[in-house]
Amino acid sequence: MTSRDRRLIIVVGVTLLLGAGYLGEAIWGQSPGPTPTIPYVVPYFAPPEQLEFCGEPVPLEVPDVRERLDREFTIVVYSHAQVYLWLKRMQRYFPWLEKEMTRNGLPNDLKYVAVAESDLQVSAASPAGAVGPWQFMRSTGANYGLAQSEGVDQRRDFEMSTQSAFCYLRDLRELFQNWTLAVAGYNCGEKRVQDEMKRQKVSSYYLLKLPAETERYVFRILAIKEVLSHPEKYGYFLPEGAGYPGVVAERVNVVAPCALPVQTLAELAGITYRDFKILNPALVSDILPEGSHTLKVPGEKGKEFSNRFEAFKAGKQPNAVLHKVGKGETLSGIAANYGVSTSSLQEWNGLKGDKVRLGQVLKIIR
Repeated sequence: MTSRDRRLIIVVGVTLLLGAGYLGEAIWGQSPGPTPTIPYVVPYFAPPEQLEFCGEPVPLEVPDVRERLDREFTIVVYSHAQVYLWLKRMQRYFPWLEKEMTRNGLPNDLKYVAVAESDLQVSAASPAGAVGPWQFMRSTGANYGLAQSEGVDQRRDFEMSTQSAFCYLRDLRELFQNWTLAVAGYNCGEKRVQDEMKRQKVSSYYLLKLPAETERYVFRILAIKEVLSHPEKYGYFLPEGAGYPGVVAERVNVVAPCALPVQTLAELAGITYRDFKILNPALVSDILPEGSHTLKVPGEKGKEFSNRFEAFKAGKQPNAVLHKVGKGETLSGIAANYGVSTSSLQEWNGLKGDKVRLGQVLKIIR
Protein backbone atom coordinates (compact mmCIF):
# COMPACT_ATOMS: atom_id res chain seq x y z
CA MET A 1 0.00 0.00 0.00
CA THR A 2 1.38 3.37 -0.96
CA SER A 3 1.52 6.42 1.32
CA ARG A 4 -1.05 8.06 -0.94
CA ASP A 5 -3.46 5.12 -0.41
CA ARG A 6 -2.98 5.29 3.35
CA ARG A 7 -3.77 9.02 3.41
CA LEU A 8 -6.89 8.40 1.33
CA ILE A 9 -8.10 5.70 3.74
CA ILE A 10 -7.58 8.03 6.70
CA VAL A 11 -9.54 10.86 5.05
CA VAL A 12 -12.40 8.52 4.11
CA GLY A 13 -12.45 7.00 7.58
CA VAL A 14 -12.66 10.39 9.32
CA THR A 15 -15.45 11.44 6.94
CA LEU A 16 -17.45 8.30 7.72
CA LEU A 17 -17.03 8.77 11.47
CA LEU A 18 -18.23 12.36 11.29
CA GLY A 19 -21.19 11.40 9.14
CA ALA A 20 -22.24 8.38 11.19
CA GLY A 21 -23.86 10.49 13.92
CA TYR A 22 -25.99 12.45 11.48
CA LEU A 23 -27.03 9.23 9.70
CA GLY A 24 -28.19 7.64 12.96
CA GLU A 25 -30.28 10.70 13.84
CA ALA A 26 -31.92 10.65 10.41
CA ILE A 27 -32.82 6.92 10.64
CA TRP A 28 -33.83 6.54 14.29
CA GLY A 29 -34.92 10.07 15.11
CA GLN A 30 -32.46 10.18 17.97
CA SER A 31 -29.56 12.50 18.45
CA PRO A 32 -26.26 10.70 19.10
CA GLY A 33 -25.07 13.60 21.18
CA PRO A 34 -22.65 16.38 20.32
CA THR A 35 -20.43 15.62 17.32
CA PRO A 36 -16.76 15.91 18.24
CA THR A 37 -14.81 18.57 16.43
CA ILE A 38 -11.85 17.09 14.58
CA PRO A 39 -9.58 19.84 13.26
CA TYR A 40 -7.83 19.46 9.93
CA VAL A 41 -4.30 18.25 10.58
CA VAL A 42 -1.58 19.78 8.42
CA PRO A 43 0.82 16.96 7.54
CA TYR A 44 4.36 17.32 8.77
CA PHE A 45 7.21 16.76 6.34
CA ALA A 46 10.69 16.46 7.77
CA PRO A 47 13.59 17.92 5.80
CA PRO A 48 15.83 15.38 4.05
CA GLU A 49 18.63 13.76 6.02
CA GLN A 50 21.08 13.93 3.13
CA LEU A 51 21.47 16.33 0.22
CA GLU A 52 23.99 17.27 -2.40
CA PHE A 53 24.25 20.02 -4.97
CA CYS A 54 26.07 19.38 -8.24
CA GLY A 55 27.74 16.39 -6.61
CA GLU A 56 28.90 18.37 -3.56
CA PRO A 57 27.50 17.08 -0.21
CA VAL A 58 25.63 19.49 2.03
CA PRO A 59 27.04 19.40 5.62
CA LEU A 60 23.70 18.80 7.33
CA GLU A 61 25.50 17.53 10.43
CA VAL A 62 26.21 21.19 11.21
CA PRO A 63 23.21 22.46 13.26
CA ASP A 64 23.22 25.91 11.67
CA VAL A 65 23.27 24.43 8.17
CA ARG A 66 20.41 22.06 8.97
CA GLU A 67 18.31 24.86 10.47
CA ARG A 68 18.86 27.11 7.44
CA LEU A 69 17.82 24.29 5.14
CA ASP A 70 14.78 23.54 7.31
CA ARG A 71 13.59 27.13 6.95
CA GLU A 72 13.70 27.12 3.15
CA PHE A 73 12.41 23.55 2.88
CA THR A 74 9.41 24.34 5.08
CA ILE A 75 8.55 27.44 3.05
CA VAL A 76 8.83 25.56 -0.26
CA VAL A 77 7.11 22.29 0.69
CA TYR A 78 3.98 24.10 1.91
CA SER A 79 3.81 26.58 -1.01
CA HIS A 80 1.19 24.45 -2.72
CA ALA A 81 0.16 26.78 -5.54
CA GLN A 82 3.73 27.69 -6.40
CA VAL A 83 4.94 24.09 -6.43
CA TYR A 84 2.16 23.06 -8.80
CA LEU A 85 3.02 25.95 -11.12
CA TRP A 86 6.68 24.86 -11.06
CA LEU A 87 5.68 21.28 -11.88
CA LYS A 88 3.61 22.49 -14.84
CA ARG A 89 6.31 24.80 -16.19
CA MET A 90 8.98 22.12 -15.72
CA GLN A 91 7.34 20.06 -18.42
CA ARG A 92 7.74 22.92 -20.87
CA TYR A 93 11.35 23.86 -20.13
CA PHE A 94 13.20 21.02 -18.36
CA PRO A 95 13.49 18.57 -21.28
CA TRP A 96 15.35 21.18 -23.35
CA LEU A 97 17.33 22.45 -20.36
CA GLU A 98 18.51 18.97 -19.39
CA LYS A 99 19.53 18.19 -22.96
CA GLU A 100 21.53 21.43 -23.19
CA MET A 101 23.21 20.87 -19.82
CA THR A 102 24.35 17.44 -20.95
CA ARG A 103 25.61 18.89 -24.23
CA ASN A 104 27.53 21.59 -22.35
CA GLY A 105 28.93 19.21 -19.74
CA LEU A 106 27.17 20.96 -16.85
CA PRO A 107 25.56 19.34 -13.78
CA ASN A 108 21.83 18.77 -13.99
CA ASP A 109 21.17 20.53 -10.67
CA LEU A 110 21.80 23.93 -12.25
CA LYS A 111 18.32 23.85 -13.76
CA TYR A 112 16.94 24.61 -10.28
CA VAL A 113 18.81 27.93 -10.32
CA ALA A 114 16.41 29.10 -13.04
CA VAL A 115 13.45 28.03 -10.89
CA ALA A 116 14.76 29.97 -7.90
CA GLU A 117 15.58 33.01 -10.02
CA SER A 118 12.38 33.45 -12.00
CA ASP A 119 9.89 30.64 -11.32
CA LEU A 120 10.64 29.74 -14.99
CA GLN A 121 9.01 32.92 -16.29
CA VAL A 122 10.64 34.84 -19.15
CA SER A 123 8.86 38.03 -18.09
CA ALA A 124 10.32 38.03 -14.57
CA ALA A 125 11.89 41.31 -13.49
CA SER A 126 13.29 42.40 -10.13
CA PRO A 127 13.22 45.86 -8.53
CA ALA A 128 17.02 45.89 -8.86
CA GLY A 129 16.80 45.61 -12.65
CA ALA A 130 17.46 41.89 -13.14
CA VAL A 131 15.42 40.54 -16.04
CA GLY A 132 14.44 37.24 -17.66
CA PRO A 133 14.43 33.57 -16.67
CA TRP A 134 18.02 33.76 -15.39
CA GLN A 135 17.64 37.29 -13.95
CA PHE A 136 20.60 38.93 -15.66
CA MET A 137 21.52 42.45 -14.65
CA ARG A 138 22.03 44.73 -17.63
CA SER A 139 25.84 44.85 -17.42
CA THR A 140 26.29 41.11 -16.84
CA GLY A 141 23.92 40.30 -19.67
CA ALA A 142 25.87 42.54 -22.03
CA ASN A 143 29.16 40.93 -20.91
CA TYR A 144 27.76 37.53 -21.84
CA GLY A 145 26.43 38.46 -25.27
CA LEU A 146 22.81 39.41 -24.60
CA ALA A 147 21.84 42.38 -26.75
CA GLN A 148 19.81 45.12 -25.09
CA SER A 149 18.37 48.14 -26.86
CA GLU A 150 15.24 50.25 -26.86
CA GLY A 151 13.28 47.58 -28.72
CA VAL A 152 15.11 44.32 -27.92
CA ASP A 153 16.20 42.70 -24.66
CA GLN A 154 17.64 39.23 -25.18
CA ARG A 155 17.75 38.63 -21.44
CA ARG A 156 14.08 37.65 -21.88
CA ASP A 157 14.80 35.04 -24.55
CA PHE A 158 14.81 31.67 -22.81
CA GLU A 159 17.28 29.88 -25.09
CA MET A 160 19.67 32.81 -25.53
CA SER A 161 19.75 33.73 -21.85
CA THR A 162 20.22 30.08 -20.89
CA GLN A 163 23.35 29.79 -23.03
CA SER A 164 24.68 33.00 -21.48
CA ALA A 165 23.89 31.71 -17.98
CA PHE A 166 25.78 28.51 -18.75
CA CYS A 167 28.84 30.54 -19.75
CA TYR A 168 28.62 32.71 -16.64
CA LEU A 169 28.15 29.76 -14.29
CA ARG A 170 31.03 27.91 -15.92
CA ASP A 171 33.27 30.95 -15.42
CA LEU A 172 32.22 31.19 -11.77
CA ARG A 173 32.93 27.51 -11.22
CA GLU A 174 36.38 27.99 -12.75
CA LEU A 175 36.98 30.93 -10.42
CA PHE A 176 35.87 29.29 -7.17
CA GLN A 177 36.47 25.60 -7.97
CA ASN A 178 33.22 24.92 -6.15
CA TRP A 179 29.61 24.97 -7.33
CA THR A 180 27.98 26.33 -4.15
CA LEU A 181 30.35 29.30 -4.10
CA ALA A 182 29.82 29.75 -7.84
CA VAL A 183 26.05 29.92 -7.37
CA ALA A 184 26.46 32.30 -4.42
CA GLY A 185 28.55 34.49 -6.71
CA TYR A 186 25.81 34.31 -9.31
CA ASN A 187 23.44 35.79 -6.72
CA CYS A 188 25.47 38.59 -5.15
CA GLY A 189 28.45 38.95 -7.50
CA GLU A 190 31.74 37.13 -7.53
CA LYS A 191 33.68 40.08 -6.09
CA ARG A 192 31.49 40.21 -2.99
CA VAL A 193 32.04 36.50 -2.36
CA GLN A 194 35.80 36.82 -2.95
CA ASP A 195 36.05 39.80 -0.59
CA GLU A 196 34.13 38.02 2.17
CA MET A 197 36.21 34.85 1.78
CA LYS A 198 39.39 36.88 2.13
CA ARG A 199 38.12 38.93 5.06
CA GLN A 200 36.57 36.04 7.01
CA LYS A 201 39.30 33.52 6.07
CA VAL A 202 36.65 30.93 5.15
CA SER A 203 36.43 28.98 1.89
CA SER A 204 33.05 27.23 2.35
CA TYR A 205 29.71 28.81 1.41
CA TYR A 206 28.07 27.17 4.40
CA LEU A 207 30.47 28.89 6.83
CA LEU A 208 30.51 32.34 5.23
CA LYS A 209 28.54 35.33 6.49
CA LEU A 210 27.04 36.82 3.32
CA PRO A 211 24.16 39.16 2.43
CA ALA A 212 20.88 37.79 3.80
CA GLU A 213 19.48 36.93 0.38
CA THR A 214 22.63 35.04 -0.60
CA GLU A 215 22.73 33.18 2.71
CA ARG A 216 19.28 31.81 1.88
CA TYR A 217 19.85 31.44 -1.86
CA VAL A 218 21.59 28.06 -2.11
CA PHE A 219 19.31 26.59 0.56
CA ARG A 220 16.25 27.71 -1.39
CA ILE A 221 17.66 25.99 -4.48
CA LEU A 222 18.29 22.84 -2.43
CA ALA A 223 14.72 22.91 -1.11
CA ILE A 224 13.33 23.37 -4.62
CA LYS A 225 15.44 20.49 -5.88
CA GLU A 226 14.23 18.18 -3.11
CA VAL A 227 10.51 18.89 -3.58
CA LEU A 228 10.51 18.94 -7.38
CA SER A 229 12.62 15.77 -7.54
CA HIS A 230 10.19 13.85 -5.29
CA PRO A 231 6.82 15.63 -5.55
CA GLU A 232 4.72 12.56 -4.62
CA LYS A 233 6.73 12.17 -1.41
CA TYR A 234 5.41 15.55 -0.32
CA GLY A 235 1.81 15.15 -1.46
CA TYR A 236 2.00 16.64 -4.96
CA PHE A 237 0.33 14.67 -7.75
CA LEU A 238 0.21 16.36 -11.15
CA PRO A 239 -2.17 14.49 -13.47
CA GLU A 240 -0.84 13.39 -16.82
CA GLY A 241 -1.36 16.11 -19.38
CA ALA A 242 -1.73 18.87 -16.78
CA GLY A 243 1.75 20.29 -17.45
CA TYR A 244 2.34 23.09 -19.93
CA PRO A 245 3.33 21.88 -23.41
CA GLY A 246 6.63 22.83 -24.97
CA VAL A 247 6.75 25.54 -27.60
CA VAL A 248 7.52 24.30 -31.11
CA ALA A 249 9.15 27.12 -33.05
CA GLU A 250 11.74 27.84 -35.73
CA ARG A 251 14.34 30.58 -35.56
CA VAL A 252 14.65 32.77 -38.65
CA ASN A 253 17.43 35.28 -39.30
CA VAL A 254 16.20 38.50 -40.89
CA VAL A 255 17.67 41.91 -41.72
CA ALA A 256 15.24 44.77 -41.17
CA PRO A 257 16.01 47.63 -43.60
CA CYS A 258 14.29 50.03 -41.22
CA ALA A 259 12.25 49.94 -38.02
CA LEU A 260 9.24 47.66 -38.56
CA PRO A 261 6.00 47.29 -36.59
CA VAL A 262 5.72 44.00 -34.72
CA GLN A 263 2.13 43.80 -35.96
CA THR A 264 3.47 43.59 -39.53
CA LEU A 265 5.82 40.77 -38.54
CA ALA A 266 2.94 38.90 -36.92
CA GLU A 267 0.90 39.20 -40.10
CA LEU A 268 3.81 37.93 -42.19
CA ALA A 269 4.07 34.95 -39.81
CA GLY A 270 0.34 34.30 -40.12
CA ILE A 271 -0.30 34.59 -36.37
CA THR A 272 -1.72 37.17 -33.98
CA TYR A 273 0.29 39.99 -32.43
CA ARG A 274 -0.09 38.34 -29.02
CA ASP A 275 1.20 34.97 -30.23
CA PHE A 276 4.15 36.63 -31.97
CA LYS A 277 5.10 38.48 -28.78
CA ILE A 278 4.80 35.25 -26.75
CA LEU A 279 7.19 33.53 -29.14
CA ASN A 280 9.54 36.53 -29.09
CA PRO A 281 9.62 37.91 -25.52
CA ALA A 282 12.89 39.70 -26.34
CA LEU A 283 10.86 42.20 -28.41
CA VAL A 284 10.06 44.65 -25.63
CA SER A 285 8.36 47.33 -27.75
CA ASP A 286 5.94 47.48 -30.67
CA ILE A 287 8.79 48.17 -33.10
CA LEU A 288 11.56 45.89 -34.39
CA PRO A 289 14.68 48.08 -34.71
CA GLU A 290 16.63 48.30 -37.94
CA GLY A 291 19.36 45.68 -38.35
CA SER A 292 19.92 41.92 -38.03
CA HIS A 293 17.62 39.88 -35.80
CA THR A 294 16.74 36.29 -35.01
CA LEU A 295 13.00 35.81 -34.72
CA LYS A 296 10.91 32.81 -33.73
CA VAL A 297 7.87 31.70 -35.71
CA PRO A 298 5.64 28.63 -35.28
CA GLY A 299 7.26 25.33 -36.24
CA GLU A 300 7.32 24.52 -39.98
CA LYS A 301 6.69 28.16 -40.88
CA GLY A 302 10.31 29.31 -40.99
CA LYS A 303 10.80 29.17 -44.76
CA GLU A 304 7.35 30.57 -45.39
CA PHE A 305 7.98 33.55 -43.08
CA SER A 306 11.41 34.17 -44.58
CA ASN A 307 9.97 34.22 -48.12
CA ARG A 308 7.21 36.60 -47.10
CA PHE A 309 9.62 38.85 -45.25
CA GLU A 310 11.89 39.15 -48.28
CA ALA A 311 8.89 39.81 -50.53
CA PHE A 312 7.71 42.50 -48.11
CA LYS A 313 11.15 44.14 -48.19
CA ALA A 314 10.95 44.19 -51.99
CA GLY A 315 7.65 46.05 -51.79
CA LYS A 316 5.45 43.10 -52.68
CA GLN A 317 2.25 42.52 -50.75
CA PRO A 318 1.05 38.97 -49.94
CA ASN A 319 -1.69 37.82 -52.32
CA ALA A 320 -4.05 34.87 -52.31
CA VAL A 321 -3.87 32.09 -54.90
CA LEU A 322 -6.62 29.56 -55.47
CA HIS A 323 -5.67 25.93 -56.07
CA LYS A 324 -8.08 23.24 -57.22
CA VAL A 325 -7.22 19.83 -55.81
CA GLY A 326 -6.36 17.37 -58.56
CA LYS A 327 -6.39 13.60 -58.64
CA GLY A 328 -3.90 12.02 -56.24
CA GLU A 329 -2.92 15.31 -54.60
CA THR A 330 -2.41 15.51 -50.83
CA LEU A 331 -2.41 18.48 -48.49
CA SER A 332 1.28 18.03 -47.67
CA GLY A 333 2.17 17.73 -51.35
CA ILE A 334 0.27 20.90 -52.25
CA ALA A 335 1.95 22.74 -49.37
CA ALA A 336 5.39 21.64 -50.58
CA ASN A 337 4.64 22.76 -54.15
CA TYR A 338 3.77 26.26 -52.98
CA GLY A 339 6.51 26.50 -50.37
CA VAL A 340 4.14 26.85 -47.43
CA SER A 341 3.49 24.71 -44.36
CA THR A 342 0.68 22.19 -44.03
CA SER A 343 -0.49 23.95 -40.87
CA SER A 344 -0.81 27.23 -42.78
CA LEU A 345 -2.96 25.55 -45.43
CA GLN A 346 -5.16 24.21 -42.67
CA GLU A 347 -5.48 27.65 -41.05
CA TRP A 348 -6.28 29.48 -44.29
CA ASN A 349 -8.95 26.97 -45.28
CA GLY A 350 -10.44 26.03 -41.92
CA LEU A 351 -9.28 22.43 -42.19
CA LYS A 352 -9.03 20.32 -39.04
CA GLY A 353 -7.34 17.32 -40.62
CA ASP A 354 -5.08 16.43 -43.54
CA LYS A 355 -7.75 15.15 -45.90
CA VAL A 356 -8.70 17.02 -49.11
CA ARG A 357 -11.14 15.96 -51.76
CA LEU A 358 -10.91 15.97 -55.53
CA GLY A 359 -12.02 19.31 -56.94
CA GLN A 360 -11.77 21.15 -53.60
CA VAL A 361 -10.56 24.73 -53.93
CA LEU A 362 -7.87 25.82 -51.48
CA LYS A 363 -6.77 29.35 -50.69
CA ILE A 364 -3.00 29.86 -50.53
CA ILE A 365 -1.42 33.11 -49.35
CA ARG A 366 1.94 33.90 -50.90
